[in-house]
Amino acid sequence: MSAARYAVFGQPIAHSQSPHIHAAFARAQGIALDYRAIEASPQEFAAALEAFAAEGGVGANVTLPHKEAAFALCATTTSRAHRAGAVNTLLRKGDGWHGDNTDGIGLVRDLTGRHGLDLRGRRVLLLGAGGAARGIAPALLDAGILELVVANRSPARADALVDAMAEPGRAISAYWEDLREQGDFELVINATSAGRDKDAAFQLPLSLVNSLTTAVDLNYGGAAIAFLAWARAAGCRNSFDGLGMLVEQAAESFRLWHGVRPDTDAVYAELRERASTLVTAD
Repeated sequence: MSAARYAVFGQPIAHSQSPHIHAAFARAQGIALDYRAIEASPQEFAAALEAFAAEGGVGANVTLPHKEAAFALCATTTSRAHRAGAVNTLLRKGDGWHGDNTDGIGLVRDLTGRHGLDLRGRRVLLLGAGGAARGIAPALLDAGILELVVANRSPARADALVDAMAEPGRAISAYWEDLREQGDFELVINATSAGRDKDAAFQLPLSLVNSLTTAVDLNYGGAAIAFLAWARAAGCRNSFDGLGMLVEQAAESFRLWHGVRPDTDAVYAELRERASTLVTAD
C-alpha cells in the first residue's frame, strides 16, 4: 500500500523544513508518509493545489505567499481559520478542502511552553498584517494579552486585520510612521518579510522596548538576523526566532491529519543545531 500524499506549497519553497519535520514525526509514530515541497506562484497556486488533489493528495501545508488564497479555496474551515481569514493547513474532505490555521497555537505553545513566557496582561506589537500575522493574532488575544497593536506598511491591511478580530479597544491598528508614539510593549513580533535581507538593518524606535520586552521573529535562520540584531541592540530581555513556532504548528497539522500529536522536543533540538543553515520561515 502506497503512503498517503502530503505537501507544502509556497514560493520560494526549496528552503522549507516542513518535509524533514513531518518525515521525523511520521517515523516516530510508525506512519507511512509521502510529503514533498511544491513551488507555485500566486497565479499558479489554485491549479497546483487541484492537480495535487487529483493525484491523490490528502493534506497540505501552505506557506508564504498563499495563506489567504488558501482560505478562499476552502469549502469549510475551522473557527480559528475563519477568524484569521488565512489557512496554513489543508485536509481533503470529499471533493473539497477543509482549512485550519495552526500558526497561532504553534506560536503560543512555543512561547509559553518552551520559553516559559506568561502572555497574560502583556501589550503586544504585531508588525505586519499578511497571512502570517492573521494566523497568530486570534491566538494571542485568546491567550489573554492586554492589547494588540498592529502596524503595517499598508494601513488598510492593518485596519482589516483589526476589524476581523472584533475586539474594539483591545486590538487596534497604528501607522508604521507613528510607532514611536505607541509607548512600550512587553512583546514585539515581526510577521513581515522586511528582515530577509540579512545585510540590511531593521529600523524600529527604541522607545518600543521596556525592561521586560521579548522580541520574536516569525522567520528563522538568516531571515531573522536583522530583526534579532535590532532586538539585542534595543536591550530586549529575550529574543527568539520562529523555529520553535514552525515545529509546534507542524505538530498541530500532523495531529489534524493523523489523529495524534507528536512529541516536538527531539525535532526542535535537531533543527536548532542546524539553525545557521536555515533561511526563512514557513
